Amino acid sequence: MKKAIFFDLDDTLLDDKKSIQTAFDVTCGELAEKYEKDASDIEHHVRIAARAQYETYDFYPVTISIGINPFEGLWGNFGDVHNSQFRNMGEHIADYQLKTWQNGLSAAGIPALEAEWARERFRTVRRESPFVYEETFEVLNELRAKGFRLLLLTNGAPSLQLEKLTMTPDLVPYFEHILISGNFGFGKPEQAIFDHALKLMDVNAEDALMVGDNQGTDILGATRTGIESVWIDHGEGKVIEGANPVHTVSRLKEILHLV
Repeated sequence: MKKAIFFDLDDTLLDDKKSIQTAFDVTCGELAEKYEKDASDIEHHVRIAARAQYETYDFYPVTISIGINPFEGLWGNFGDVHNSQFRNMGEHIADYQLKTWQNGLSAAGIPALEAEWARERFRTVRRESPFVYEETFEVLNELRAKGFRLLLLTNGAPSLQLEKLTMTPDLVPYFEHILISGNFGFGKPEQAIFDHALKLMDVNAEDALMVGDNQGTDILGATRTGIESVWIDHGEGKVIEGANPVHTVSRLKEILHLV
């Protein structure tokens, strides 16, 4: 029997994609109504602009190593003081957000002067739209009742991940430790962060189980470390060579049958 279960946060316990999509739906929908455009077309151009703009900054390499995607960049503040690259990111993130909306809206045929409004609207709606999967607390309660020790292992900037947890404070007490890649210095799938998680919980790899939705981070890292893994397949078909999940489920609740 396993002693400890490690959980990913975004799109495992929290429906982060739904939060981001809600922010796009509201922001682009209001612009579409005002300018008689198609909301999905506006979103398409902004998403393209976000990916392209993100890569132009000096902070881009740290976003790759830590695991911060361009759409988190569209609403976060960053600027975590303990890391010079995060400080740099904080200094330039408003520029990134504004230019993304300027470029995306222009490509969609909407005046770039709407960019500042869109930037603030997106940030506001995202902060007002935290979503926890409906079965998250049921699963955590049952695992805790069975005596499993729980750790949260998440990629991202400390300020942003802690803000997400502040929005959903009921999650926090379930976990003995909350390990954020931006604090540690390396993100999943690096073996070092999984080794550190094992050390924090004082368990061996064979005594732990990793649960996550991302084969390239959660599952690949667990495999490299010798930790049994459960991949939550949301149907996006993102299979990574070498990840080799031990178990595959379609929803979080199914892990209860595995433990």
